[in-house]
Amino acid sequence: MRLGLSTPVVMQIPGVASAWEREADVAELAGIARAADDLGYDHLTCAEHIAVPESAAEGRGVTYWDPLSTLGFLAAHTRRIRLATSVVVLGYHHPLEIAKRFGTLDRLSGGRLVLGVGVGSLEEEFALLGADFQCRGARADDALAALRASLSTVRPTYDGPFYRYDGIVVEPCAVQTHVPIWVGGRTLRSLRRAVRLADGWMPFGLGVSELSEMLSRVERPAGFEVVLSTGRPVDPTGDPTGVATRLRQLRGAGATVVTCSVAAASAAHHGEQLAALKDIADRLEGDVQ
Repeated sequence: MRLGLSTPVVMQIPGVASAWEREADVAELAGIARAADDLGYDHLTCAEHIAVPESAAEGRGVTYWDPLSTLGFLAAHTRRIRLATSVVVLGYHHPLEIAKRFGTLDRLSGGRLVLGVGVGSLEEEFALLGADFQCRGARADDALAALRASLSTVRPTYDGPFYRYDGIVVEPCAVQTHVPIWVGGRTLRSLRRAVRLADGWMPFGLGVSELSEMLSRVERPAGFEVVLSTGRPVDPTGDPTGVATRLRQLRGAGATVVTCSVAAASAAHHGEQLAALKDIADRLEGDVQ
């Protein structure tokens, strides 16, 4: 079970983000990314919302850094850690836009892209962007198939119900021959979509029993990633026993990767928490072995 990091600062959800994140500068953000990289974390994340309606701000927050710009910046400050969108909303973009922009990121980062995608749920944002909300599920399925056909080739072709193209060149493209695609969501439908069209599932907002029940209902292919979240921020230095219990629960539910949020009073404290969390996880892995 590997650990990823829900990158602080770049997404600030009320009641989840720490107070220091509101005033953090990019040097602190880069330092945290380097620390996670040096400690052996699997990935960093960045979400996507283009414009959050004020009516939704109380629950979702309003701070969402652009994932392409942010992950490109973090790529330049790291060496090994993967760069995961969590998530790009498929309905907001043509598949070739995603293939070109994030394929360029894959090239710049030396093949470290993990493309996390989602169907989307914020109807007002769809309307603002002129995107189709009612057919978003069917469009997402077609977009996923189009992306798989297009991410790693400069001459992509595709013929689906919503997207069709041929005789074109997209240069650069991703350098990975198979870019990992993880599907976000919190429904059995999203899990089945991930099993059928992608390489992993990263649910949110579900309890351990719900996750276990959903995962028991599908046959997952070899190598399929189950990317679970710690949920609310954990406190590795203040409550190591509680953190270990949470990681055991997620591993028991089927996690192959855990995306972690940590509580911190400052950027420096965040780095200390990352080191303590990695130590707890390493000890758990030692116990299993």
